[in-house]
Amino acid sequence: MTALPETDDPRALAERMGRELEEATAPEILTWAADTFGKRFCVTSSMEDAVVAHLASRAMPGVDVVFLDTGYHFPETIGTRDAVDAVMDVRVITLTPRQSVAEQDAEYGPELHDRDPDLCCALRKVKPLEEGLTRYAAYATGLRRDESPTRANTPVVGWDERRGKVKVSPIARWTQDDVDAYVAEHGVLTNPLLDDGYASVGCAPCTRRVLAGEDARAGRWAGRAKTECGLHG
Repeated sequence: MTALPETDDPRALAERMGRELEEATAPEILTWAADTFGKRFCVTSSMEDAVVAHLASRAMPGVDVVFLDTGYHFPETIGTRDAVDAVMDVRVITLTPRQSVAEQDAEYGPELHDRDPDLCCALRKVKPLEEGLTRYAAYATGLRRDESPTRANTPVVGWDERRGKVKVSPIARWTQDDVDAYVAEHGVLTNPLLDDGYASVGCAPCTRRVLAGEDARAGRWAGRAKTECGLHG
């Protein structure tokens, strides 16, 4: 394993490798991350599917897969998490917010997700992930450029300014067809909701099925200007 030299500037490393690995395959990108960061590398997953977790498990068997249990997930999402933990060569780590839904309701009032979705996401997603990633120097996401205009410039390796970590998006250049082909070839677990009209799966109160011609993120916070939860900028 090639350790990250202590003298290397991680931001400069991320920017350099983003350029050098732009045309690399997803396995090559993840192998670089595993070799460079070792146990200080993890995968983050919403359990929409287990594609990146599956890819990472081949580059680094037993890799940590970090999942945020917001308290608002569909049962199908929790079921996907449990199945991934049971059948894949990974270690699923579940993060939870400091407050339960009931405790949050008591402090901020019920259905905060409807009144102030940005605050709800900050409390139940952004802060828990920030705290949960403190032990890692780098993490992988399943972001793809074709998902929405806000993700069109996603680098395969970049720098997460907020968290001060290297952010790896090994399937950034993939299309939905690429994802579907990989799932079919390898029998990768996917969230059952993807077969029920949901193109992007988030918290139940803020996610709907997409309509014909809509992009994959259109079912998230529908009717609002909000398009991201804040985890990715």
